Amino acid sequence: IQDDDGKIIYGGEAVGYVIEFENGFKIYHAGDTAVFSDMKLIAEIYKPELVMIPIGDLFTMSPQEAAYACRFLSPRYVIPMHYGTFPVLTGTPSKLRELTKDIKDMEIIELKPGETLT
Repeated sequence: IQDDDGKIIYGGEAVGYVIEFENGFKIYHAGDTAVFSDMKLIAEIYKPELVMIPIGDLFTMSPQEAAYACRFLSPRYVIPMHYGTFPVLTGTPSKLRELTKDIKDMEIIELKPGETLT
């Protein structure tokens, strides 16, 4: 990212977490990030079954980029996040679902604010 004078604007570091439960189930929470190639490495090393991925399309990846991330990560379940809370966050779970309909054995779980998953 550059400002009007061409100076590079620091965009921060990608921060995500892999959480492994006692039963071996693994979650990858991607945080606020764009798609990046090391997601393939995360998939190879940790093999997360559930991925929480941002789709807002401002400050984070778009549904199109999230679809690439889903292909990199090969999860069984995907929970889209960081969308719909402000008008500028235009990405939607339905768009992600449309862009990943060709991925077999992957389920997109759309949670409402405050809803839990067990």
